[in-house]
Formats: sequence, C-alpha cells, structure tokens
Amino acid sequence: MKVLKILKNYWFSICMLLALIIGTILGLYASDGFVSTVSPLGDIFVNLMFTLVVPLVFFTITSSIANMDKKAKFSKILTRTLIIFIVTSLISSVIALIGVLIVKPTSNITPVEGEPSESVGFLKAISEAITVPDFFNLLSKSHMLALIIFSIILGICLRKVDSEGKVSKGLEVISNALLKFVKIVMYYAPIGVCVYFATLVKSFGADIVTSYLKAFLIYIGISIIYFVVFYTLYAFLAGGKNGVKNFYRHIFQSFVTSLATQSSLASLPTNMEVADKMNIDKTVSKVSLPLASTIHMEGSSIASILKIFFLFSVFNMPSHGIGTCLLAILIAILSGVVMSGIPGGGLIGEMLIVSLYGFPASAFTMIATIGWIVDAPATMMNVCGDIPSTMLIDKFVNRQKKSKKHKHDSPPPNPPDQPPNQPQTESPKENDQIENTPSDQSPIPSQTENDKKSTH
Repeated sequence: MKVLKILKNYWFSICMLLALIIGTILGLYASDGFVSTVSPLGDIFVNLMFTLVVPLVFFTITSSIANMDKKAKFSKILTRTLIIFIVTSLISSVIALIGVLIVKPTSNITPVEGEPSESVGFLKAISEAITVPDFFNLLSKSHMLALIIFSIILGICLRKVDSEGKVSKGLEVISNALLKFVKIVMYYAPIGVCVYFATLVKSFGADIVTSYLKAFLIYIGISIIYFVVFYTLYAFLAGGKNGVKNFYRHIFQSFVTSLATQSSLASLPTNMEVADKMNIDKTVSKVSLPLASTIHMEGSSIASILKIFFLFSVFNMPSHGIGTCLLAILIAILSGVVMSGIPGGGLIGEMLIVSLYGFPASAFTMIATIGWIVDAPATMMNVCGDIPSTMLIDKFVNRQKKSKKHKHDSPPPNPPDQPPNQPQTESPKENDQIENTPSDQSPIPSQTENDKKSTH
C-alpha cells in the first residue's frame, strides 16, 4: 500500500520522465520532417500556459492577500520569521550563483546563434521590471514583476476597504477556476513536453540531454553542500553542538517524508512532530512551520538560479555582470519566498524568468523541464530547511523573552542604609508577608501562565 501511495504522489513526475525519454528517442532517431510536423503539438502547451499566466498571477495574488484574516496582526514571531526566511533564501541563492558560475551546466553544447544582449544596469533593470508606462502594459507576460507588485498592492487595498468581502470572494472564485484550468492543461503537459524535447534534441543533438543530466548533478552537489554546511551552521547558531546533534538526530523523518510525498504541505505534519521532538517552543513552531511550508523554499531558490544560468548559456547571453547577478538573486528570492506561497508559483516563477530577461517563449519549456527534474530533491531541501530556520527563530524569540523575564524577575536594588535613629516600622511586616507568601501564589508565575494561555 505504501508503494502505491508513493507511486500516486509521483505519477506526474513518472509521466514527465517517460515523456522526456520518448522525446529524446524521437529527437535522435526520427526524421527531421516528422519532428517538424509534430512540433506544433509542443507549441500548444507553451501557448496555453502563457495565455493563462497573466490572469492567473493577478487573481491568485490579489485574492490571497484580500482574503487574509483581517484580525491577524504581525507579531514579533512573524516578523522575525519573515526576516530569517528572506536571509536564508538569500544565502542559498548566493551559494547557487557561485556554483553555477564555476560549473556551467551547458558548457558542452553550442549556444544558439544570435547577437548577445547588452548588459543592463541593476537600477535600470529594476525600474523597467517593476513599473510600466501604461496600465494595459500590465496585461502582458513581458511585465510579470510589475503585475505582481500591482496585484499585491491592490490586494492590500481591498483588504482595507472590502469589509464584507464580496469583491475578495469573487476574485477567489475566479482564481480557483483558473487553477482548475491549469490542472486541465497539465494533463496535456507530457505530450507537449515530449514533442518539444524531441525538437530540442533534434536541434542541439544528444548534448542537450547531457546538459540536463549535468544540471541535475550540479543541483544535487549544491544542495548537499548547502545542507551539510549551512543547515548545520544554522543548527549550531541556534543551539551549539547540542543543536547540531538534535537536528541530525531527528531530521531523517522529514527527509524521508518529503521525498515520499514530494510536497511541502503534505510534509507539514511530520515537521511539526519533528519540532516537538526537538523541544522547539510550540508558540514558535505553530507560526513558523505552517508559514514555512508555503513561503520558505531554499531548494526552489537554488533551482531558480540554475534555471536562469542554464538559459544564459543556451542562448549565449552575458551572465557575469553585477546587475545580471543581482537581478538573478532577486528573482530567486521571489521564487523561494513570494512565488512559493502562490498556487502554481513554480510555473509563475519560470515565466517570470523568461519574461524578465527577454528569453524566447520556447525557453519556458526548457526551464520547466529542469523544474520537473529537480522537483524531488528541491522539495526535500525546502522541507528540511524549515527545521533549522525554526530553531533560529525559537532562539531569537526566546532570548528576547528571557531577557525581559530576567529584568522582570531581578530583585530591586538594596535600599541605602538608613540612619540608626530612623525607625523601620513597616519593613519587617512587609518582609514577613513576602516570606509567608506561598510560591504558587507569586504574581510573576501566574502572569506567565496567563501569557501562555493567551498565546495558545
């Protein structure tokens, strides 16, 4: 039964793998005429996805923000959680960037002929990416980041003015309908990818297959380094040597579950159980881990960097400029922190890469293929990375609590010595009253108990 359950979770990945294998065989052995004849079947998939991306981004982001609990407030735990998520995603992106610059995944194939694009300054690239001169320019896949920002701001505004939630609920219905549409299109994905990959192999030869295998191995190598070095470092910063031992003693359960389910959300109950076994404060884990399962994806950030520089190599575009690298890191952080919280965020992140850098539409299927290849190890990195991040949040939050409690519990300074002729009429009575007060009636513990009740 467990085998069938695992196969059920992996059925789409198995279909995509078979599609890649069949596409490779067709590209190597089928005639040029046959591949050219069936190539429009691959264009159908790409065109459908690009047709859906603009309304999908707008309605999913706007409705998600507009329908957030209006009573929810950003507590100190939530603020520190978001900061740590962003910082860890930034570190993973930088490590991935260094890795792909050292070992290029497509160094064995001849780049597509064409004039290299001019390097664009970082500020200019950001300005062109986040703003458009006209509203109707937002309705284009070429301005994805500007559309995302517009959707976020509109969602916040609706959250403030749509008190009855009529507009927000309507947007949510349309968003769910579009997600159903994407699901229907994905049933066609194996056919589209098979045909497209056959065309790709026919154009580049067997070297493109080697490049994908190389990209997968590069991803595995970077992930192992990041897991062993940085997850260990986070655990050490959170709890010293005991924190490292505690992490490796319990993380295997999350490791296996994430690979078996191939889903961050499905692995959330396991991560909650692991956090309890590690004695992480439940007040922290109940906020951090559910949030992490949707907006903390270090594995996805690494994959985004790999996808970007894979396309740079294939299309012979310059990739060593400071602006290019900073923009790649920004996209990786968006993919790992913002996009991951949106249904279908992986595909949206891939479309953002294609549109922001001006790659041709065919590039989408290229990096989508990389996404499917590294999906299982990326999910494992996402899930396992939630634990050391939560350990850091726990230490930071509880350190603040302990410092406050220490100030609260510290005895008052000794009063100055009084002259011998001054009578001490009430001091002994007060001392006797304090000494006779039962320990379970101390005002400070009872306040702590009330705080605990309120937090839970």
